Amino acid sequence: RIATERTLFAMPETGIGLFPDVGGGWFLPRLRGELGTWLALTGERLKGTEVVAAGVATHFLPSELEPNLKAQIAEADFTAGAAEMLGEILSRATHNVPAGSFEANMDTIDRCFGFDTAEEIVAALNADGSDWALKQVSTITSKSPETVKVALRQVREGAACETFEDNMRMEYRIGWRKVQSPDFIEGVRAVIIDKDHAPKWAPDTLEGVSETDVARYFEPLGDDELSFD
Repeated sequence: RIATERTLFAMPETGIGLFPDVGGGWFLPRLRGELGTWLALTGERLKGTEVVAAGVATHFLPSELEPNLKAQIAEADFTAGAAEMLGEILSRATHNVPAGSFEANMDTIDRCFGFDTAEEIVAALNADGSDWALKQVSTITSKSPETVKVALRQVREGAACETFEDNMRMEYRIGWRKVQSPDFIEGVRAVIIDKDHAPKWAPDTLEGVSETDVARYFEPLGDDELSFD
């Protein structure tokens, strides 16, 4: 997974009432500490070297060197030891990256985003009281409250999944129901259709979303379950 200075990464789905799909439940909780939880709930953007520093990408390459890397890969003999050969090419072509800007806040991320309820996370951030922590509170509380709670449970359950397929079954269950939810419809209206960026979430507070509301997204789909046969 190669990033350049042009690479922009984010999982901003909580802002449209969706959830960090396409495998987010698998790779986000497998990032260092609570980085994945922070990214899932806030939709924070990472750019360039920060994508590698966070562990989302594995290598960094200035975009001007892309043609050279492609040529090396195209000309290489992968008939034996393909993985090793590719690793050698990448190690020669790619660059080391500096620490991400988020490093200055990693202690706060790990401490505050380690809770299993969104209310506890917000309370911990408020108790921290730093400008950075309060900015995260403002961001989280602007998102769909229901989706914030769904995303948090998704990340926690994804961490416990033994296989990627198990994670995708879970995400399929969530997605099946989420695309029909009022918050997703409202989020798409506010961000994509009308572009007023003023969604009216229902419920409009974290406290208004019950555990039952969240749990229904994770229930089996019976005959409609995702199959890998």
